[in-house]
Amino acid sequence: MEITENVLSKLDKSLDGITDCRRQSGHFLHKLKDVLIIGLTTIIAGWDEFTVMEDFGKAKQDFFKTFLELPNGIPDEKTFARIFSFINPQELTKCLNEWLDEERGPGGRDINFDGKTICGSACKSRGKRRVHIVSAWIGAQNLVLGQLATECVFRRI
Repeated sequence: MEITENVLSKLDKSLDGITDCRRQSGHFLHKLKDVLIIGLTTIIAGWDEFTVMEDFGKAKQDFFKTFLELPNGIPDEKTFARIFSFINPQELTKCLNEWLDEERGPGGRDINFDGKTICGSACKSRGKRRVHIVSAWIGAQNLVLGQLATECVFRRI
């Protein structure tokens, strides 16, 4: 999925359903949507650590400023961690599904699965078995949903 301003403005719109669970009496340095969009963009780009979210936001700050408010610049890693810990996962899932439905292209949201055995991963002398990986992705958006190392359940005949 190519991350464009148009794609992210649709994500911004879909995030209207997220409840801000921060103390409402507090003074917020960062807008909830700003934190979520930078964080989710970082995840789509392939990273999932809060420190990387801060670094990614700073590296792409000029781009983010074109459509985010960023009243106090890019949030720090602690802000990303705090905000993502407050978010209701069901609300976020619903909003992301709405966004993906709107971004649907040819092939829709068909989820593809594939399994691979990593060559050279076995080591009989150390008792290590081959590593088997199962991947799931949405081909139309080039969006990897996840990868999982697993036991091989199929045997060659």
